[in-house]
Amino acid sequence: TMAVWIQAQQLQGEALRQMQALYGQHFPIEVRHYLSQWIESQAWDSIDLDNPQENVKATQLLEGLIQELQKKADHQVGEDGFLLKIKLGHYATQLQAMLSPQNTYDRCPMELVRCIRHILYHEQRLVREANNSPSPSGSLVDAMSQKHLQINQTFEELRLITQDSENELKKLQQTQEYFIIQYQENMRLQAQFSQLSQLGPQERMSRETTLQQKKASLEAWLHREAQTLQQYRVDLAEKHQKTLQLLRKQQTTILDDELIQWKRRQQLAGNGGPPEGTLDVLQTWCEKLAEIIWQNRQQIRRAEHLCQQLPIPGPVEEMLSELNGTITDIISALVTRYKLGSDGWGGQVGPATFPAPLILLPRSTFIIEKQPPQVLKTQTKFAATVRLLVGGKLNVHMNPPQVKATIISEQQAKALLKNESTRNESSGEILNNCCVMEYHQATGTLSAHFRNMSLKRIKRSDRRGAESVTEEKFTILFESQFSVGGNELVFQVKTLSLPVVVIVHGSQDNNATATVLWDNAFAEPGRVPFAVPDKVQWPQLCEALNMKFKAEVQSSRGLTKENLVFLAQKLFNSTSSHLEDYSSTTVSWSQFNRENLPGRNYTFWQWFDGVMEVLKKHLKPHWNDGAILGFVNKQQAHDLLINKPDGTFLLRFSDSEIGGITIAWKFDSSERMFWNLMPFTTRDFSIRSLADRLGDLSYLIYVFPDRPKDEVFSKYYTPVLCESTPAKAVDGYVKPQIKQVVPEFVNASGDSAPGGATYMDQAPSPAVCSQPHYNMYTQNPDPVLDPEGDFDLEDTMDVARHVEELLRRPVDSQWIPHAQS
Repeated sequence: TMAVWIQAQQLQGEALRQMQALYGQHFPIEVRHYLSQWIESQAWDSIDLDNPQENVKATQLLEGLIQELQKKADHQVGEDGFLLKIKLGHYATQLQAMLSPQNTYDRCPMELVRCIRHILYHEQRLVREANNSPSPSGSLVDAMSQKHLQINQTFEELRLITQDSENELKKLQQTQEYFIIQYQENMRLQAQFSQLSQLGPQERMSRETTLQQKKASLEAWLHREAQTLQQYRVDLAEKHQKTLQLLRKQQTTILDDELIQWKRRQQLAGNGGPPEGTLDVLQTWCEKLAEIIWQNRQQIRRAEHLCQQLPIPGPVEEMLSELNGTITDIISALVTRYKLGSDGWGGQVGPATFPAPLILLPRSTFIIEKQPPQVLKTQTKFAATVRLLVGGKLNVHMNPPQVKATIISEQQAKALLKNESTRNESSGEILNNCCVMEYHQATGTLSAHFRNMSLKRIKRSDRRGAESVTEEKFTILFESQFSVGGNELVFQVKTLSLPVVVIVHGSQDNNATATVLWDNAFAEPGRVPFAVPDKVQWPQLCEALNMKFKAEVQSSRGLTKENLVFLAQKLFNSTSSHLEDYSSTTVSWSQFNRENLPGRNYTFWQWFDGVMEVLKKHLKPHWNDGAILGFVNKQQAHDLLINKPDGTFLLRFSDSEIGGITIAWKFDSSERMFWNLMPFTTRDFSIRSLADRLGDLSYLIYVFPDRPKDEVFSKYYTPVLCESTPAKAVDGYVKPQIKQVVPEFVNASGDSAPGGATYMDQAPSPAVCSQPHYNMYTQNPDPVLDPEGDFDLEDTMDVARHVEELLRRPVDSQWIPHAQS
């Protein structure tokens, strides 16, 4: 393929300007030009920027770059080469300084790698866009690139119109300066008039006539010129009105469409949707907005200054005062936002006459780039990142602001939105909740990385009716304050995280996840925090469940039409097997995760979550291989097996046991035709894997419909030591072996598996491996009493109910017990 740099040099107009803007003192364009081949052949992407150990690789690349640069400089000859030789040598020295031990963090080799990667990525994007190469995902991408093209064209229009205003402003300034000189001349003539009385009559007469003529013609000129000046001022003010109108429209497109779509993608990513994508394009746009707004603001200020210098009665003063208010609105709206957005953040502008410094309540380009976890366990470390998209352009980093994180309740978030003062109100205590924003020179990003936050305690509010602690939503409020233009404008910025559910014990995790799933899937843009519909259409829920399922199980094999029918039958207690019959059915939150399923002591979500949990932990490869049918009930399993040869089996999720999976097989004996094994759970698979258990049962021959068992499962069997080389005794101990047997089946079928008679029946050993989230970290047990000694009755009751539920679950009498020997 043609080198990117060759193509980049053919860019034109806005694309060329964007490409040039990538370079500067941090990385000179000359270095890119003269070392283009070398730069493009290096593996910049292979370095993990978050791993400090990779600094060695980055240093090697930097040393290579310096060497190449020095070589290039040494090869320059002749008159033209002399300057270049000095320039390239100078750059090599500058880069060499990066390797010195005294070097600051910002200019280290890793930052250089980040910078070059950033440049190459954007160059390739610009070249791709210029070539209009079709993108793999087709029309959606075309529609997006159309939109992006429109935004870039508007920027070009704004740039030209602002340049035009600049020229007009200069013309106005020169005209006014000349007018002032002539006005002074008129004043001088006036002074000469008053001195005429001291002259003799004859001389006075002749001088007076001349002065009179001069003064008359000068005053006529001044009168005309004052009108011209006034017209220039009106024209300029009208031009600014048009510019600001276009600016507002462009800003609305970027902040209310593009940014809110990004936030929606971020919310769906919380349910396992595709990643929200980088903020780089948005940042480029927001920086351009900031630049153009600031240029126009300075122009309006200069126009005001000219008016104050030479007041001429007319409409201009009022127009300029209005423009000043509008531009302040626009710049505030870039860092702030007054209308409700997708995260429900709003604020209000002060009175039309802005006092200095200006204090505003904002949202908008102050963004949570990496959200805190939405299920948040107390006493557990968590992280988040906030970013100010216009920080670099507005030079905020010259005096880096500090960001503070506070946890607040849904009620407090509502009050904050309505501007009802909730000063310093919080619903808990977060450790390490302050962080200074850092500026990354290479990428121009200004962000604060909270790396070690921990929720020390939570203050719950009074709940309504049936609401449980895992239905209560909180949010993390990030706030900061910074000034722009030398304290001329002061901004208070605030932004709310996606809703967070706080838990104190691992057993609350599945119910908390249900609350978050429902919120992420069904939150509407512009909602009041954190309102969600109580009922949704079944197809909508299917989409959310499928997205979550694929993400949790980390599989491209999602829920099929048949799986969704099974889930609908389970949820609605229905027998219809047509998906269409459920298309207009609604599901309430209560049906989803408040009321138990008919005849069971668990909810629909708890059952579904159990399925994902067992698949994720132990059965992922088998699900991906299509070896687990899973979503079929006992009767459907029998119907599927009835015409199959003996020894055909299928794996399905248990109806009576959360996170249980059972084997149903066909073997015609005097006692029965269908056999259902007591469900295995995560605990059983921690002792012996599913593949090994199936390998132990020699009478299971075909995986439904007709695949030989060993063909599907043998690659997962644990290798067994040969009989000829028995395991050596260690310290006098001999090694036992666990094997799966089903005594009842062996007796009924008369199957004499080799060595079958020698097995002793033995129940599964209790709690060989308890569920990992109970007491995984022994040094930090899940406290009912937290270290501060605050006893939380609600959370304790919640955990107690969970344990009680587990103890009440019935054992289905139809199962054949299995044993480990």
